[in-house]
Amino acid sequence: MDIDAWVWWLVAAAVLGIALVITAMPELGMLAVGAVAAAVAWSLGGGIVLQVGAFVVVSVALIAVVRPIAARNKERPQLSTGIDALRGRQAVVLERVDSRGGRVKLAGEVWSARALEPGRTFETGEEVDVVDIDGATAVVM
Repeated sequence: MDIDAWVWWLVAAAVLGIALVITAMPELGMLAVGAVAAAVAWSLGGGIVLQVGAFVVVSVALIAVVRPIAARNKERPQLSTGIDALRGRQAVVLERVDSRGGRVKLAGEVWSARALEPGRTFETGEEVDVVDIDGATAVVM
């Protein structure tokens, strides 16, 4: 039984699509679209040279055009964790805070704290901004 070339191109497109899902490499999706273009070329009566040409031209064009656009527009979410997530947050003073020390409630936990500026004090109940974490001490202002 002789299978038409368009079936092989669609099988190739399906395999590339599955590989895309498994590996998350967008280039494989662009190659899959090229394989579909080759199947279309066959349906229009093109020989093997036209089919391979359609596959190559469409795949390369997609990779050359779409990939740089996608890379340029890719924004990674700024997910802060650990002490980076605490910087910039507000804390409530539990015990008077000065340059020598004190205590604040930060992110639901009690932290030792010290004032950023020498001579500055914060009284109980005040809200302060955390500017840094120095070891296990929140530096506030």
